[in-house]
Amino acid sequence: MTARGSIAALMTCMAAAGAAAPAAAGGVPVGVPLDAVEGALGVDTPRVGTGVPLPVVGAIEPPVHHQGDMLPTPLLPVIPIGTELGDTLISSPVPNLLGSKETDGEGSLDAPATTLQARSPGAVLGSPLTMPDAANSGLPNVVAPKLGVIGPELTGAPKALLGLR
Repeated sequence: MTARGSIAALMTCMAAAGAAAPAAAGGVPVGVPLDAVEGALGVDTPRVGTGVPLPVVGAIEPPVHHQGDMLPTPLLPVIPIGTELGDTLISSPVPNLLGSKETDGEGSLDAPATTLQARSPGAVLGSPLTMPDAANSGLPNVVAPKLGVIGPELTGAPKALLGLR
């Protein structure tokens, strides 16, 4: 394969990956098969359909070097992760709701799709040495090291709707 062919193949792969990335950001719909339970027990089983979330890792913020510090901040970077919790629908027959056959209905629990954002914990570490000190013959001074933890975050607004039909 020539160099021109290799570059063309690489560009094709990059274009395909770029086109597939937005489609994979949602979730995978899944129906839970409960038909065997209905046949074995002889009762109406609920119908369950949901989506399996596909986490997508975001861009990591690069460490920043501050003047006077020997180590970058944060030393252990925070990793953002985003996903969409799939639409979940659980429905089940509700017989004799008010004591008569005419009131048979179906109960449902519906949780619409929602976006969920998470950030992993991070760490900030201060060096046990200072920058070189001219008053100390150019040698760094020893100081107490500093340690900090950046807490994890989880943001989202899941909701659910309960209904009878």
